[in-house]
Amino acid sequence: MGLFLRSPQSQAGPPELHPPRSMWWWIIPAALLIGAAAWATSAWLLQDLDKLPIDKQISARIEAARTALGAAAGVGAAVTLLLAVRRQRHQELATAHTTHDAAERRVTELYTKAVEQLGNDQAPVRLGGLYALERLGQNAPILQQTIVDVICAYLRMPYVLPSDESRPSESAVPRASISGVSEPPSATRDPHEEHEVRLTAQRIIATHLRFHPPMRRRWWQRREADINTQFWPDVRLDLTGATLLNFDLTGCSLREARFTRATFSGPALFGRVTFSGLVKFNGAVFSGDSWFDGAVFSDRATFGGATFMGHSGFGTATFARDVSFNRSVFVRDARFSETIFSGAARFSGATFAEAARFSKATFAENAGFDGATFSRLAEFGAAIFAFRAGFDGATFCGHAKFDGVTFSGHAWFEAATGLEAAQVEGARVAPAGMEVARRWPTAWREEAGVDGWQALSLASEPVELQAADPPEE
Repeated sequence: MGLFLRSPQSQAGPPELHPPRSMWWWIIPAALLIGAAAWATSAWLLQDLDKLPIDKQISARIEAARTALGAAAGVGAAVTLLLAVRRQRHQELATAHTTHDAAERRVTELYTKAVEQLGNDQAPVRLGGLYALERLGQNAPILQQTIVDVICAYLRMPYVLPSDESRPSESAVPRASISGVSEPPSATRDPHEEHEVRLTAQRIIATHLRFHPPMRRRWWQRREADINTQFWPDVRLDLTGATLLNFDLTGCSLREARFTRATFSGPALFGRVTFSGLVKFNGAVFSGDSWFDGAVFSDRATFGGATFMGHSGFGTATFARDVSFNRSVFVRDARFSETIFSGAARFSGATFAEAARFSKATFAENAGFDGATFSRLAEFGAAIFAFRAGFDGATFCGHAKFDGVTFSGHAWFEAATGLEAAQVEGARVAPAGMEVARRWPTAWREEAGVDGWQALSLASEPVELQAADPPEE
């Protein structure tokens, strides 16, 4: 198996080597310092020598010379001590560098061996490589993103889901036992064994992305018990085109994630997940149920062209930036109840084959459902459209509920069909200003409401309301 991987070593070249300094750079200053100490000491002791009698001058000179030599010896001892300290420091640094280099070599060897194990045809060997990488990332935090990239690269490798027919029969007799000749190992991998290996790889990623808040610590408990040592922060996932099996990131926290054209076999669980960066699900296929309840998207999220084959839930999710579901297909129920769209929410050309539930959802910016198809129930009860609600060309084939909806800005239902019997009881419309334009379905009309707001109701006879042209963008 060919994996193109980044080495954990730094990309920088080797450090520039400088020749050692000459020994004269410290010998000459040390000699000058010793001589200066001897001269200064003797000069200080002999400054009043002329005032002494002749017989005492000789002894005074001898004592001054003796004291000067002692001072010079003291300075020399101090210099020697400093040189010894410098030598000891140099040895400590050399030992530290040697230890660091040995540890780096050991980490590189473990990393290389673990990656080689991922290319083995035997499933136990590949499992050992995954667990070796996990342990390496736990002990070397600087390699955590690299190890996640390696596991993601493994999951991006082509994979065909196993079938029941491909499972080997327990009653099958190996050919080697009949002929007596050893059978060469198969070059192809058992899809069922590979299934278990991929589940393990996904489980390793989810384990280290799941943040557990610290529990309440009693006064006698150690503070270290509060630290979640298994959590790897600021991790990016690149699973473009990967085949993911029963994928579960519930409660995880990560930075960026790319699931473009990924295939989710079985349920896809993203409940309470926190994405702090860009998220891409363009062209992804969810063959089972998908749940994003309580998820937080702090940056842009795109689901353009995604296919949801099972039930999909985004209830109570929060999209802090723009989100796009353009041309997405929801084969089963799609639930966006109480979802908060702080940025633009785009569902242009989306297809809802069964119920589409947006009750109590909040659209703070543009809400675009232009050209969307609602084959059955379309529920927008008590939803809030704070800026623009665009349903131009939308098709409602089943029952449509807009009861209790609040339209604060633009509202465009031009060429929308199937709203003649829509439920609009309790829908409120802000008074139209000079910069607000609305065009309702022919069966809807505005009438006086309460608190200065307008109310929506179904006309007894279809009457097309004339509205001002929309402002130029």
